[in-house]
Amino acid sequence: MSAPAVVAIHQPNYAPWLGYFAKMAMADIFVFLDDAQYSKNNYINRVQVMGGAGPRWLTVPVSHRFGDPILAVRPARPGWARAHLDSLRGFYRDAPAFAAVWPEVEAAYRALPEGSLADSNIALVEALARLLGIRARFRRSSEIDTGGAPGDQRLAQLVQALAPGGCYLSGRGGARYQDPETFRRAGVGLRYTGFVHPDYDQGGRMFVPGLSVLDAAFRLGWARTGALVTGAMAPA
Repeated sequence: MSAPAVVAIHQPNYAPWLGYFAKMAMADIFVFLDDAQYSKNNYINRVQVMGGAGPRWLTVPVSHRFGDPILAVRPARPGWARAHLDSLRGFYRDAPAFAAVWPEVEAAYRALPEGSLADSNIALVEALARLLGIRARFRRSSEIDTGGAPGDQRLAQLVQALAPGGCYLSGRGGARYQDPETFRRAGVGLRYTGFVHPDYDQGGRMFVPGLSVLDAAFRLGWARTGALVTGAMAPA
């Protein structure tokens, strides 16, 4: 008997950290929660990278109204992707794997669709996942009718709709507020990620965890960064 399919669900964050992709790599199906309510000062429109003097925010300027779902939020400045490419080039041009990684990063940014923030974030995440060797199938929560179910009930229904009898893969923080009984009643398994952020050389400075996956890619290349998110190897 084959193992139950594993489904992970997360908001479509912008160029997210290693842990986001590690969760994705453990899943058979990854669902972008694109109809969740947008919240300011989150990782949906910003991420940290390493600048010359330390961590720097890359922020997508957005236009939104209070209560909007993520899929209704739009970038407020048409040239933001070019500006972010300029920043990334300036920050990482001397990184060891820059020359090998830059063409794919540049191509991914230049191919981003105009329209909603969700569309551009999802396109970038999917492009980066392919480069990292992640094989999960992607879906959007807005495509799946769960009848307005709230919270954990909706997560369980999403899993059941996509992979009947499957297992929901949650981040470790979910253990503080999720009710396992809700998933059991829906016929859905529940497990938590055990991702521990690996250290790698960030140019000889004190290591800063939680930066965009691009930081690791520019320093280590796609293959070694992919191996970090799958747990296949430790950083050298």
